[in-house]
Amino acid sequence: MSVPGPGARTRAGRRPRGPGRILPARIGLRTRLTLIYGGLFLVAGVVMLGVTYVLFNQQLNGGGPKIISAVNKPSPDASPGASPPPLPTAVEGKQVKAVDEKWMKAQREKLNDAAVTTLLGQGGLVLLVVGGAAAGFGWLVAGRVLAPLHRVTETASRIAAAPAAGRGLHERIALSGPDDEVKDLADTFDTMVERLDRSFDGQRRFVANASHELRTPLTLGRALVEVAMHRKAASEDVKQLGETLLEINIRHERLISGLLLLADSENEITDRLPVDLADVVSHVVAQTGPEAARAGIAVHEKAEEATTTGNALLLERMVHNLVENGIRHNSGSGGSIHVISRTGADGSAQVEVSNTGPVVPPYDIPTLFEPFRRLGSDRLVSTRGAGLGLSIVRAVARAHGGTVEASPRNGGGLVVTATLPP
Repeated sequence: MSVPGPGARTRAGRRPRGPGRILPARIGLRTRLTLIYGGLFLVAGVVMLGVTYVLFNQQLNGGGPKIISAVNKPSPDASPGASPPPLPTAVEGKQVKAVDEKWMKAQREKLNDAAVTTLLGQGGLVLLVVGGAAAGFGWLVAGRVLAPLHRVTETASRIAAAPAAGRGLHERIALSGPDDEVKDLADTFDTMVERLDRSFDGQRRFVANASHELRTPLTLGRALVEVAMHRKAASEDVKQLGETLLEINIRHERLISGLLLLADSENEITDRLPVDLADVVSHVVAQTGPEAARAGIAVHEKAEEATTTGNALLLERMVHNLVENGIRHNSGSGGSIHVISRTGADGSAQVEVSNTGPVVPPYDIPTLFEPFRRLGSDRLVSTRGAGLGLSIVRAVARAHGGTVEASPRNGGGLVVTATLPP
């Protein structure tokens, strides 16, 4: 069992953290910016409240002791002409001063408690409310600032999710707005996609043009060989050589036809018509029956209704390649092929072709869908074909918005399932 490295991620987008523990999902840039805005605002508010409280406390206690002199005032009950009471003695003056200082201390403590309640209590509550409003405003601002980046990401995701490598490259971001770093990123991305689109389009045109151009000399060469073979003066050696040349010519024609079909099937299907894969399966099994009989292979058919939309000729070629691949890579006399068409649980149309044959390692299956690749190291055109069969199958399925999956068959052979949308 392999152990994920420090930079590995799980399918949920989380990093492993010890046995049985994983970190939470990543925090988005918008959330992080909002937390930064709100955190800075709260820190600044707390610092402001603290400084205000310290200054107020210093102002309250910084006036120094207050000396209150005792003044003799007449008693309210005394007559208007009566003399004021005598001044207090020194002892009595000290007692009055102590009482005044105690009262002043109580007043300062009362003011200090009121300041604490107002500044730290009510001010903190207001700070939390205003901080929440600032975080919400920061969330809106961050979303507006990051909106162009989301547009870039969505466009890149649609291009990456295209069924074929060259699909979706016609899309452009075409971002409008201020000339800033985000617009530079979008323009650079558009330039890159445009160059990729031209590259893929040129590659497809080259394959198609080369295939068409190569068909002419092959056809001419076949005609010349046939004329030479059917001459009355042709010897047995010439006829045998002609048969060999015709066989080679047929293989080359098969290769050119496969390349042309592969280039055509890479294009998206625009004109779609309803197609029942059950009819396609029955027709293909009838066509390939003689070849299978010559190879001593039994073909079993189970054609159930499976309706999809697309190009009937391309879908027929897809099923034909699957059956032909099963015949050519079978175990020989006594082998079997099962061809099934059905409707999936989600309404999709499915074609499954399973054949007996040699054991296929699971790690070799992805390479079988690459052009000119076959099981083993043989990459040359041979009697088994040009190595384009499964590549064309995948290209046709992708052109119809479908998928192709393959898995090893128990006991040897391969099981290939093509799934198409309804």
